Amino acid sequence: MSDTLSKIEKRTAYILLLPAVFLVFSIILFPIFANVWISFKEVGLKDIRIPEPRAKKIVKSLKDRPDEIKIIYKLRNSSLILDIRDVKFQEKIPKDFEPLNLDERCQLKSNTIYCNFGNWKAKYKENFQVILVNKSGKKIDKKEIKSIKPKLSGKSDNILLNTNFTLKNFKKVFFQNEFFDLLSTTFYYTFFGTVGSIVFGILAAQLVNQKFFGRTFMRSILLFPYVGPVVALAYTWELLLDPYSGTLNNLLLNFQVIQEPLNLLGQKYLTINFFGFDLKLRLALTTVIIFEIWRYFPLAFLFILARLQAVPKELYEAADVDGAGPIQKFISITLPQIMAVISILFMIRFIWNFNKFEDIFLLTGGASGTRTLPINVYEQGFTISDIGMGSAVSIVIVLLLLIFMFIYFRLLGRRADEN
Repeated sequence: MSDTLSKIEKRTAYILLLPAVFLVFSIILFPIFANVWISFKEVGLKDIRIPEPRAKKIVKSLKDRPDEIKIIYKLRNSSLILDIRDVKFQEKIPKDFEPLNLDERCQLKSNTIYCNFGNWKAKYKENFQVILVNKSGKKIDKKEIKSIKPKLSGKSDNILLNTNFTLKNFKKVFFQNEFFDLLSTTFYYTFFGTVGSIVFGILAAQLVNQKFFGRTFMRSILLFPYVGPVVALAYTWELLLDPYSGTLNNLLLNFQVIQEPLNLLGQKYLTINFFGFDLKLRLALTTVIIFEIWRYFPLAFLFILARLQAVPKELYEAADVDGAGPIQKFISITLPQIMAVISILFMIRFIWNFNKFEDIFLLTGGASGTRTLPINVYEQGFTISDIGMGSAVSIVIVLLLLIFMFIYFRLLGRRADEN
């Protein structure tokens, strides 16, 4: 009896889980499978159009022959690259009309014109015409004739559904698309943006963890960069950093820090003389990283502050008794206590920054050395309209992140668990 009830419970549980599984598949997994599928096809935005025969009907009266009417069909293949096979045409004509000098590809059966146009090549176009003779002598109603829609049919391959796969997209990604330059830029942006946001998050958390007047207000102010709309924030930064009318350049010029305006978002490199050595700074990319740090340090601040408030105060009191200074207390007590949180934050921020698109796109559009792999996905898929290539780049990004997560859980995950 118990075995029977157990089987019924299992069956019921599976049935109840089916809707959730279906939603997960349709919302999450299906787009992933579709992206992988398209990445192995040479397909552009224009190739997605389903090949089908189309006809635009134009009805004209003949002045010198009032009992006749001309119908012109502008026939075309909707696809620019694929052929359509066995194209057939069919249209009914009014009972009182009869076609005159019908095309040899067509025949009349029961007031219906049937045509076999054979195969249409890609970009195929033709003006096909039929002249109808009115036998009844009644006035010709052009609207009635125009309202009758022709039927067209044909056979063709759908480039998205066939099983013709290729590795050409991935070859282009690695060998024809400045891949390693894009990869180095992406890692540079991701690493320094991640580390910077965590470091400033630690500083902010340490600051507001102290007791002072207005601490609650300060905490709310520090959250503004994270909760503010990214479009408004990016636009504000563009105004502040404008080389001619921006506030920052005007302040630097007035205090004679610089001799000429700096195009912080439009200049790729800036050479700085440091103790006799010329250092080449990636100016636009560094500016975008600073924006990234400013915008996302509140997330690290929230996580770290929550952990700091859970640290036992007895540890700091014992350190005071031993005569430890602030730096010693931070290294010996605070840092070990928040290391697990920092480790998790690093993983989360690294993945998010590696996939980051909107911040760079809004500030520079990927110009001036700020073109990363996510920007390249957009450019391939929408600017160049090479959807297969864009999907291939996105698959490479996923693989790189999987490698990062494997290394993280293998090397750092165990330490985080121990902490």
